[in-house]
Amino acid sequence: MEILLFGGTTEGRMLAQWLDERGDKVTYCAATEYGGTLAPETEGVTVHVGRLDQAGMTALLAAGHFDYAVDATHPYASVVSANLKAAAGEAGVPYLRLVREGPPEDEGWIHAPDAKTAAEMLLDMEGNVLLTTGSKELDCYAVPGLRERVFPRVLPAPDSLNRCLELGFPPAHIICMQGPFSKELNTAMMEQFNISVMVTKASGGTGGFWEKAAAARDVGAALLVIDRPCRETGLSLEEMEEFLSRAF
Repeated sequence: MEILLFGGTTEGRMLAQWLDERGDKVTYCAATEYGGTLAPETEGVTVHVGRLDQAGMTALLAAGHFDYAVDATHPYASVVSANLKAAAGEAGVPYLRLVREGPPEDEGWIHAPDAKTAAEMLLDMEGNVLLTTGSKELDCYAVPGLRERVFPRVLPAPDSLNRCLELGFPPAHIICMQGPFSKELNTAMMEQFNISVMVTKASGGTGGFWEKAAAARDVGAALLVIDRPCRETGLSLEEMEEFLSRAF
């Protein structure tokens, strides 16, 4: 079996590893060089690095002999998912969505529909902010009155660091580390930087959500959760493996 897999999540990497161990061929697509380094390093996994629009995805699918196009991108990468689904339809390749279960509701959390709204809410909140949502929408938080008290935690990649610096975040506030992080490490960071609010996406268990929530609770900080764009349908990692086992 030959799979085109668009990665970006822990589950995606685990699925690629499982497929390789079965003897299947996997073309693993990563948007960045750093993302490519996280893919399984095996002979059965070919890594394609670079952002693709719908036309690029269609061309890639048409150039191969793929049995399935698997979308294992982040729950918030809605544009990529829409493009891949459309491209798979054009190329006549079945599309499968690997989904991550999100966290349940909790009365103690504050919710925002998107990064822009979250930043507006933070302007009305006091204290330092630990921002754990990545580098893609950092510009929303780079505003006077907020930028000076935000501690962005981003991937240890030059592009991420440069983005933080270009937007004017204080160098001493920038944390470049690869997660997920334990509750203890989250707690230590929040105590070190006197954090009053932690901002996170509703990323689910493998995204380190529960460790963040527990740390925020332990230090008495507010947890501001950016909700997913929409409720997704698809297969969990276990369901995906079961489906592909039956298919081939």
